[in-house]
Amino acid sequence: MSIPATEAVVPSGLYQAPTAAAGNGQDKTMFLNLLVAQLRYQDPSNPADSSEFLAQNAQFTALEKMQDVADQTAALLSAQISFGAAGMVSKNVTYLKPDGTSASGVVSSVSYDASGPMLVVDGESVSLGQVSSVSATPATPAAPATPATPATSSPAQAD
Repeated sequence: MSIPATEAVVPSGLYQAPTAAAGNGQDKTMFLNLLVAQLRYQDPSNPADSSEFLAQNAQFTALEKMQDVADQTAALLSAQISFGAAGMVSKNVTYLKPDGTSASGVVSSVSYDASGPMLVVDGESVSLGQVSSVSATPATPAAPATPATPATSSPAQAD
């Protein structure tokens, strides 16, 4: 009776149950442990093809690289959103309040917390998801300059 390599019994200590928080290093270790177990418990009269193991390793490496690209893309998107929020300072925004009404105001600053950038509009924190429009702030009219009055000399007083 022969047991295919994929159905081999793994001795205790070699296999760790995957966890939801398993990182790339733990996944790689688990893969290598399974690979070693397959080699150790293969049928000597019907050895596994080494090209299959190389193909599995190449697929796993490609998957790791794709995950790295996805992580870097997510970090880039997060940075881009943060820079976009910072660019809204001094802009007039219209946003939806939690009660469903619309409000607008000028963004005075941006704060960053775990949920992402928060715009500070008239002292109120507004998430980017609440913003419905952004416009340039209207130029405030400059106070009219008072014309300079020429210095007048006072008439000399006679004693």
